[in-house]
Amino acid sequence: MGLIAFIQSCLRLLRLARKPSGTELRRMIKICSAGMILVGLIGYTIHLISSFIKIAFPA
Repeated sequence: MGLIAFIQSCLRLLRLARKPSGTELRRMIKICSAGMILVGLIGYTIHLISSFIKIAFPA
């Protein structure tokens, strides 16, 4: 894809883009927050399990 085609594609996207409504924005914030909390809980659980394994089976 050439530079001119890329610029045309960007301009077409900017013409179609619009500001989200208040309800859409709140929904996106809730979904993103839930995803971050879920990823954090999974990471914390993995860390907790690994620390229990280190305590149970010291090297």
